[in-house]
Amino acid sequence: MATKLYNPFLDFKFDNKTCFLTGETLQSEDEQIQVFPMWMMRAFDLEEKPFKMLDESFSTYKKLQLPCSTRAAAAVAAVDGLVEHAVEKGYEAVRELEQEVLFQWIGKILYGVVFNEIQAGIRHAVMTGEELNFSQALVQKFRNLHAMLQSMVIPMEFEHKNPFTIEVFHVDNAEDTFLYRDEINTLIFSLRMKDFGLIATLQDNGTNAIYHEEALALTKGEKLHPVQFEEIGAKYFYTAYLFNRLPEYTYMEVGDKVFVEPMPLNDWTMKPIFDNWQAKTYGQVLENFWKPWGYTLFEIIKDPENPMSFIKDEEGNFKTVEGLPR
Repeated sequence: MATKLYNPFLDFKFDNKTCFLTGETLQSEDEQIQVFPMWMMRAFDLEEKPFKMLDESFSTYKKLQLPCSTRAAAAVAAVDGLVEHAVEKGYEAVRELEQEVLFQWIGKILYGVVFNEIQAGIRHAVMTGEELNFSQALVQKFRNLHAMLQSMVIPMEFEHKNPFTIEVFHVDNAEDTFLYRDEINTLIFSLRMKDFGLIATLQDNGTNAIYHEEALALTKGEKLHPVQFEEIGAKYFYTAYLFNRLPEYTYMEVGDKVFVEPMPLNDWTMKPIFDNWQAKTYGQVLENFWKPWGYTLFEIIKDPENPMSFIKDEEGNFKTVEGLPR
């Protein structure tokens, strides 16, 4: 790991006296920023809405905060402003944002959730006298996410390919739609609001997009019904679970810049990068994503070789959805 980069995972420093992004010592524990941007919380009245934590307890969107120095807060605000401005304009403007800007914006939210989960875990460990049990594989993923997030405050270049992929879809959402999902173990994120939907895989070096080439090709240029976006979301969340590599990256300092290079995902085992697709497990994921429309697992996998789809018709063409509520 490059010395320019701050690594809180070396000594598990997740207190409120240290900037989450830079490691700078803060003057006060009041130096905090929101995990979810204020403009988003206000637009969708999220501040007091419940946010479910991994231990099944509930916080609120407003209570999720990050200790942050003035310098880092300014960098976060600059990124947030670009995204807010694009969101106000709608799908086309969001689609035109640079992948790195979207990654920084999404990555800060996802890492913010991770940070709050770790703090909750530390508090629980102190209360119960138990040791904090943390998977080394997760530490590696979170450490890499945190290192790449520092591109907001340190000049950084992702060499050859981005470690992340963010897909932006045109979606015919109901006006008050706000649907956020994440899975921090697999570093996947989706968000549906206004007239668009986002799906981000933050550490797969673009492999999920290759896996789902057919769905992406079918939906390209189309305005999706929400049920179609949720189907793509289910596919992505399922394959993020099937992804069986732990990506590694090299960080090299040259002058004032850090170069990040993904290591090859192929390993000596010669195993495929994704585990085998199981229709029933995918059906269970899709049933959860399709809850608003009430489709059951039995309906979804009636024909296990051809699970129910609103994206593709029997001839393999893009399917138009009619008569289904948004």
